[in-house]
Amino acid sequence: MTCARACSRTRPRRRRPIVLGLTGSVGMGKSTAAAMLRRLGVPVHDADAAVHAMMTRGGSAVPAIAQEFPDVIVDGAVDRKALGRRVFHDTAALRRLEAILHPRTRAAAHRFIQRHRRARTPVVVLDIPLLFETGGERLCDAVAVVSAPQFVQMARVLRRPGMTRATLDRIRDQQMPDARKRRLADFVVETGLGKGPTLRRLRQILKILRENPPERPRARRTSRA
Repeated sequence: MTCARACSRTRPRRRRPIVLGLTGSVGMGKSTAAAMLRRLGVPVHDADAAVHAMMTRGGSAVPAIAQEFPDVIVDGAVDRKALGRRVFHDTAALRRLEAILHPRTRAAAHRFIQRHRRARTPVVVLDIPLLFETGGERLCDAVAVVSAPQFVQMARVLRRPGMTRATLDRIRDQQMPDARKRRLADFVVETGLGKGPTLRRLRQILKILRENPPERPRARRTSRA
């Protein structure tokens, strides 16, 4: 028996890509980090884009949303602005919407992983804003949290059209605090110093994962990498 054949028997081959979860609170730079990862050649699953597709005409979530919130359906699609207004200050309505969207979002992420498993893609990214809040980290081998000082976050968000301090505070209330996300993360990407350091950190994370692939999914590990 050759050494190569012997090694292949003793070293199990990964049956799926290394899955890196990418998350972060509003205004922390997650979209910029996701764009950088795409430019580095890593496929990125955009959970927000998947949700938007579910709510267009013929989307998988439209019938269920129409049943719960019939007033937000326009021409067979969900009026997302109307839906946002409907649930923003109504916790019970928000929970009903989450019960519709979260299982579909997880299923879309599973399909993305399986597609790249068949393609033998080495590393993929799940870009999920509410990763920890929805248990999405269980799909991942590692999680990177993008973070920035609070004053940077506030300046970024308040530049957005129609954004107010009250709206920002409400959004923060619905998200896990940044400090807790940082504690739960395998990697932290500091974005407050500009795009150069952010890109270098992302390159470093990819290098670590490729050179030392996690042997088991994150959900089955008892300690973080």
